[in-house]
Amino acid sequence: MKPYRRRTSTLSVRTLRRRGAQPKVVALGGGMGLSASLAALRRITGDLTAVVTVADDGGSSGRLREELGVLPPGDLRKALAALCGDDDWGQTWARVIQHRFQSKGDLHEHAVGNLLIVALWEQLGDHVLALDLVGKLLGAHGRVLPMSAVPLELQAMVKGHDPARPDDVDTVRGQATVALTPGEVQSVHLVPHDPPAVPEAVAAVRDADWVVLGPGSWFSSVIPHLLVPELLDALTETKARKVLSLNLAPQPGETEGFSPQRHLEVLGRHAPKLALDVVLADEAAVPDRESLADAAKRLGAAVELAPVARAGGPSHAEGHGGGQPRHDPELLAAAYDRIFRMHGRIGPWR
Repeated sequence: MKPYRRRTSTLSVRTLRRRGAQPKVVALGGGMGLSASLAALRRITGDLTAVVTVADDGGSSGRLREELGVLPPGDLRKALAALCGDDDWGQTWARVIQHRFQSKGDLHEHAVGNLLIVALWEQLGDHVLALDLVGKLLGAHGRVLPMSAVPLELQAMVKGHDPARPDDVDTVRGQATVALTPGEVQSVHLVPHDPPAVPEAVAAVRDADWVVLGPGSWFSSVIPHLLVPELLDALTETKARKVLSLNLAPQPGETEGFSPQRHLEVLGRHAPKLALDVVLADEAAVPDRESLADAAKRLGAAVELAPVARAGGPSHAEGHGGGQPRHDPELLAAAYDRIFRMHGRIGPWR
């Protein structure tokens, strides 16, 4: 398998629009991993939809969820910020909605964007319309949708969650807890078990040219999309090509010690009928290329290796926590652009 060669440039959205053609892309995930993907994808297509997990129960989102019974807005806010343009308007609004209050009162650590989103939900009574309006205000280069219209609880079966009982398997509840568990996550499920999908999210997947899954917290941001029956059906039945973007490094706690191929194996166990077309990985993060190629082949996919990590060493994590490397949006955009052209069916954007 030949590693992907660094590209020096990508097609701009403006160029694609001038040609009157661009791929319809749907990106699934949550948190910083989805934000990384969106920051790259908005550089190569203007027809972009983010479908975001709604199981977060920590921080500002968890407090709003508990107090008001709303969907956790945090990952939706991060996706909107990632879709903001690089001009003054976009970057100003990205900073505003990401701003967190610092106080000794109830507003401490609440994000401005979370409050704005929840206020519009209460005013309009429509999750999708409210998010569309926030996106319009921000000048977002794409659309953001929740994967379900009901708040979800993530539960995991974890071996050794209690270090005093390393061989016992316990049920761990809550996305924030699962993401940082010291044990070995063996499987995850959602409560309710068959949550309804947002119809617009299902329609976007079915109508897409490409679906991008990952990177991000594997058990708490990536796999949950496969546990929503209507969304999984759409992913299985869509004519879109599917690319799975792997993380740059295992996540402390949730995927501690996982090899790249093990990420594919656990995803396959949660959605055995789901076939993929491409697995994208950073060329420096794959010590055993043959094993990764074998694992990808079992999912129907080819492997593309690309230099997609930001230079300069570890920074913020792409899931939860810190100290992990980040994707470079320009390099990731170049990798996606190449994949869409080399692996896509003949389409109007080629």
